[in-house]
Amino acid sequence: AIDDRHPDHAKGAKLVSDACFLSGLRKIETVLEGENQEVWRPKHIFHYIQWKDIKPEFVIDISEHLDKKIEACMAFKTQFYDPASNEPVTPIATKDFFESLTYRAQDLGRLSGVAYAEGFTSEKLIAMKNFDGIVW
Repeated sequence: AIDDRHPDHAKGAKLVSDACFLSGLRKIETVLEGENQEVWRPKHIFHYIQWKDIKPEFVIDISEHLDKKIEACMAFKTQFYDPASNEPVTPIATKDFFESLTYRAQDLGRLSGVAYAEGFTSEKLIAMKNFDGIVW
C-alpha cells in the first residue's frame, strides 16, 4: 500500500516503485548467475489497499478466492488474534479483524456488482482498448 498506517508498508511500496524504475535504466548493469540481465520495466505497478479507507482506482472480483485470501493471511497467524497469547493487542490482533477483511471485500463487491472484490491503486492512468473486461 502506497499509503498505510504501518510505515514499513508505504516504504516497501516505494522500494518496489524505485526498483521498477531503476530496472529499466540501460546504464545500470546487473548480473545474475554470471549472465548480464536485460533492461526491463513493468508496464504497471498496482498497490493493494490495506488499512486506510482509500478509494480504489479499480477492483478485482475475488468472489471465488476470498477463502484462499483468509487462508493465506493465516500463514502469519502469530500476528493475529490468539486468545491464549500474552502479547499486546495490536490493530490486526483483535478478535474481529478477519471479519473486517471480509466486510471490506463484501462492500467493494457490493459497489462493483460482485460478491467480493479487492481494491487497488495505480501509479499511472490505466488505458483499455475496449469495455469487454468490465464486470458491471
